[in-house]
Amino acid sequence: MEHHHIVSRFDKDIKRIESQLTKMAELTIKQLESAIVAIETHDTELSQRIAKGDREINALEARIDELAVRLIALRQPMAEDLRHVVSTLKITTNIERIADYAKTMALRVPVLANGDPVDSATKTIRRMAEAVISMLRDAMTAFFERDLELSSTTRERDLNIDQQDAALFRELLTYMMENPRNIEAATHLLFISKNLERAGDQVCNITEHICFLVTGEIFENSDS
Repeated sequence: MEHHHIVSRFDKDIKRIESQLTKMAELTIKQLESAIVAIETHDTELSQRIAKGDREINALEARIDELAVRLIALRQPMAEDLRHVVSTLKITTNIERIADYAKTMALRVPVLANGDPVDSATKTIRRMAEAVISMLRDAMTAFFERDLELSSTTRERDLNIDQQDAALFRELLTYMMENPRNIEAATHLLFISKNLERAGDQVCNITEHICFLVTGEIFENSDS
């Protein structure tokens, strides 16, 4: 009976942590979506709201850390239960970094608002952001459902983001060479593209933590 109570309390604690993690992921997706709108519309007020919104995500990360440390101290989980807690902590860090990228992207809006629009580049950045958001949603589904196949296919989609980042680099380099006045705006667009490429890498890290959670094995990237 006592063992049943311990398991029940552990499950309750885990659900509380996962609830915070879900909220954190949803807010991060909203931040990314808003950042793209701000970039497209040169909405400096929205960009400032995005920057302020990052505080809530940081607070959620701190709360998850607090709950996880408390759970480990009180419940002393073993084996898969411990992997669950450790994986959750690592995924929390990945999501917080994605949110940081969204904030950084938004903070470049005031500079872009003072330059000429680069419609083709902005469209590519939107496609990259949508791909990152889709990957993050699927990675979170794979985490909660312990779905290794979905985790693997999600990770593979990062290649498309890398390719778009490389193509945009070539396009903007040409744009800068054609007219030096384009250099400032194009440089900020390059940084935004790189933020999205790194956000995709963070999602890949999440899928690696899922592999560890389910199998107990450290994921090894055969491409590295």
